[in-house]
Amino acid sequence: MQFKHPEILYALLLLVIPIIIHLFQLRRFKKVAFTNVQFLKRINLQTRKSSQLKKWLTLLTRLLLFMCIILAFAQPYFSEKDSFSTTNETVIYLDNSFSMQANGDYGTLLNRAVQDILERFDSNENVSLYTNNSSFKNITLKAISNDLIDLGYTSNQLSYDAAILKGRDLFSNDKSSVKNFILISDFQQQQAPFGQVQDSSLQLTLVKLKPNTVNNSVIDSVYISKSTIENIELTVDIDYSGKNEETISVSLFNDDKLIAKSALDFDKSRPSSNEVVFTIPAEKAFNGKLSIDDVSLQYDNELYFNIAEKEKINVLSINQTDDTFLAKLYSEDEFNYTSSTFDQLNYNQISNQNLVILNELENLPNSLNNALLKFTEDGGSVLIIPSNKSEISTYNQLFSNYGLSAFNTPITSEKKITNINFSHPLLANVFDKRITNFQYPKVNAFFSNSENPTNSILSLENNQSFLSGSGNVYRFSAALNDNNSNFKNSPLIVPVLYNIGKQSLNMGSLYYYINSKNVIDIPVTIAQDDILSLESASASVIPLQRTFTNKVEIVTDEYPTKAGIINVKNKEEVLRRLSFNYDRSESQLQYLNLENIKNVRVSDSVASAIDDIKSASEVDELWKWFVIFALVFLIVELLILKFLK
Repeated sequence: MQFKHPEILYALLLLVIPIIIHLFQLRRFKKVAFTNVQFLKRINLQTRKSSQLKKWLTLLTRLLLFMCIILAFAQPYFSEKDSFSTTNETVIYLDNSFSMQANGDYGTLLNRAVQDILERFDSNENVSLYTNNSSFKNITLKAISNDLIDLGYTSNQLSYDAAILKGRDLFSNDKSSVKNFILISDFQQQQAPFGQVQDSSLQLTLVKLKPNTVNNSVIDSVYISKSTIENIELTVDIDYSGKNEETISVSLFNDDKLIAKSALDFDKSRPSSNEVVFTIPAEKAFNGKLSIDDVSLQYDNELYFNIAEKEKINVLSINQTDDTFLAKLYSEDEFNYTSSTFDQLNYNQISNQNLVILNELENLPNSLNNALLKFTEDGGSVLIIPSNKSEISTYNQLFSNYGLSAFNTPITSEKKITNINFSHPLLANVFDKRITNFQYPKVNAFFSNSENPTNSILSLENNQSFLSGSGNVYRFSAALNDNNSNFKNSPLIVPVLYNIGKQSLNMGSLYYYINSKNVIDIPVTIAQDDILSLESASASVIPLQRTFTNKVEIVTDEYPTKAGIINVKNKEEVLRRLSFNYDRSESQLQYLNLENIKNVRVSDSVASAIDDIKSASEVDELWKWFVIFALVFLIVELLILKFLK
């Protein structure tokens, strides 16, 4: 029991006064003479005993009466808090990520959590509440009830440690207040686990909401598995978690028109069987949407993609040797390949290209170096293949513009090309696994160099760079003619040169992920003051962009926020359509074990967590009971004085 005004308890010392008065017996009996002494002695003895008992009972009731009055003024109470005047602060993190779409006992996990918050807290009580994409500080639930009811889902989920750090900032600096911190989530395993919570000033409660089932089917990805002049084969990967024995129906739409439908039976023994293949015509643009029916998570039941009309990439080869292998690689179905001898080069052609190849030129004049520098600054790519007779000084002048190491004295010694930088963007997704036992190509002569290993893509067995890159400029350190190297007959030449050509104009992917930085090239020439915009049915924004001679590079990161297909427009003209989808990382319904986390309370219900906090902060005031006891003792005293003879 605690007291709001403990200083009043000093008044209990005054209770000694009636005790002293009683002990000194200030009111004494008087002796009166009487004839029958023996009879009077007996009466006197009985009267004295009765009077003493009555006085003791009266004294006791009065002491209890005064004690109850004093205690009532001291205002006693029961509470788990140390102080009657301690204030409570409550901060709530409500996870509204897509995994909270899973169904619990009473609807989706998010909707049930919102309902419990609104029901258990007083509508006029001040709390601070934040989600993954919104925040409300020190506000009544009545003021934000509509926002909570209309709360949507987001793919931008805070990490658990970040959620705790953000919640700490919403508390005041009052060290005497009780800080109740509630984290409401399903606590998926796809995030990094909790660090140990060391802040003893916070009373942290983790509310782990559990879905009824962990079964979920998801459209994981789609890609072009085969392409011909007439048709394109699309392969759709359908993944699942938990136990799924049902048949999934997969639908393919072009805009809003149903194109095809297929059924898929899951087979855990054959993971590759979880694929569906659709065939679509290749000559037209395709604004696709894939859809499945699944009752668990809803956000991953659709996937948008776009196949644009083929844009050919412009490639110019400046030659002083045979370029037949280049013409075969850069075929006319994907590239506009132009071949020019060095003597007949038209410098005006360079600015209209996406990739310029210097094919074994013996000398690089300043005029060509300057033209190439301007071309690369404008977003173009350059591939340099030196000649055995190249003038090193002219090449080194060009290399210095791009941060590439200089060529040194040529070395005439046969070396194999043995080292492959598998992590370089040029070779990403080229190899299924790291190859170490194939027939290595070789060179008979090369230019020694001290290239930075991070720039090296292919290296010789003596660790000298054979192919290196810096930004959008690539260079070989040896000639590729048949007399000097058999690299043209190697399996490496096709993916290397093809990817250099394809990456010179970023034609874009079938789709992009929301909340990721995406760099997309739009092949268009616009006026100096024109700006491209991204438009959907509900919004229009101007993305970060850079304008080049024959393309515009746009960057998307914060927009769009919803999955779907958006238009890239120049004024009213639609230049391109782009598809954006939510990341699928939350589709695997696997959850963290919170039992090993120290210094926290774990609950499986929002309602019970709130009730526990309220019961800990409730104050049971007892002063009314002591007033009642004082009245009871007063009545008892009156009864003693009146009826006890």
